[in-house]
Amino acid sequence: MRRIAGVLAVAAAAAVVLTGCGGENWAKKCTTTGSVVECAPDQRPQIKDVTGELLDGGSYDVSQDRGKVVVVNFWGSWCSPCRAEADDLEQTYQATKAEGVSFVGVNSRDDRDSAKAFERGRVTYPSIYDFEGKVALKFDVTQTSTPQTLILDRQGRIAVALRSATTHSQLQPLVEKIAAEGSG
Repeated sequence: MRRIAGVLAVAAAAAVVLTGCGGENWAKKCTTTGSVVECAPDQRPQIKDVTGELLDGGSYDVSQDRGKVVVVNFWGSWCSPCRAEADDLEQTYQATKAEGVSFVGVNSRDDRDSAKAFERGRVTYPSIYDFEGKVALKFDVTQTSTPQTLILDRQGRIAVALRSATTHSQLQPLVEKIAAEGSG
C-alpha cells in the first residue's frame, strides 16, 4: 500500500509539472495561432543544460549547437502523428541544414530497438533516447505533447513551439524565418 501511495504521489507531481504549473509562463507572453506559439526575441526563454544519450550511442549537448538554429522534435515510434510527420521533418532538415540549422529528435516511452527501427530510412539527424521524459523536462516546456517541435534561435532560446504534428509547408517557413534572424 505504501508503494502504491508513493507511485501515485510521483504521478501526481509529474501531472502538475506536465500540465503547466511549471516554467511555461513564457508562452503567455508570446503569440499563439492554433497550435503554433511564436515568441519575439525579447520574450524567448533560454534553454540551458540540455544533454542526453543518443539512440545510436554517444551524447548530445544543446550547447554544442549554439550559433545554429536547432529544431527539436519530440516523438515516439508508437505515435501515429509522429509517423506522419517524419518525412516532413527530414525534408525540412535537408532543405535548411546549409543555412546553419541543426535537427535533433527526443524519443520517449520507447524501447531503444523500436526507436532505432522507426528512424531507419526516415530521418538522418540524431535523436536523444529519453525513455522517462527527463530530457524533455530540461527544455522547461511543461505542456509537452507528442509530437511537438521546438525551434531554438541561434542563442539557444525557444523561438517557436509547434504543439502538434507538423508538415513541411508549415515547418520550413518558420525555420527559415528564425534562421534569417542571423546571430545578432
